[in-house]
Amino acid sequence: MLALRTAFAAFALAIIALVPAVSHAQGQPASAAAGLEALTIVSAGKRHAFQVEVMRTPDQRARGLMHRNYLPADRGMLFDFGASEPVAMWMQNTYISLDMLFIRADGTIARIAERTEPLSTRTIPSGEPVLSVLEINGGASRELGIKPGDKVEHALFKR
Repeated sequence: MLALRTAFAAFALAIIALVPAVSHAQGQPASAAAGLEALTIVSAGKRHAFQVEVMRTPDQRARGLMHRNYLPADRGMLFDFGASEPVAMWMQNTYISLDMLFIRADGTIARIAERTEPLSTRTIPSGEPVLSVLEINGGASRELGIKPGDKVEHALFKR
């Protein structure tokens, strides 16, 4: 009986030890675990720094920020389409409102879709060919004074 209790206690402790790691892993997407990259938006002489996950593959771009409940204020997601083309985004399975910044190959912001509607399947077009889209928290663009024509600095735009 003592051996059974000892085995059960060891099993219970192992499960308890794993819970924080599992919860942390579920809250942190695989792309974030791979590393964040620095990105800066230059607007009206001010520099706004972000740390971004970069989505480079079709699978990564399709997943994006889906199923997330929170995005820190200094974080974002940069979608790299590899070439300038008209693109359309949507918010299916995305629980937080986002600002979508459509960015030309030279790093200038072409258009901003502010405070996109969570869980919507409505498409949000770029309006012109763009190389990438940056997603940040909904309302952040207005709060920081970011507007079309502002410059985004990231290695993606130094090709």
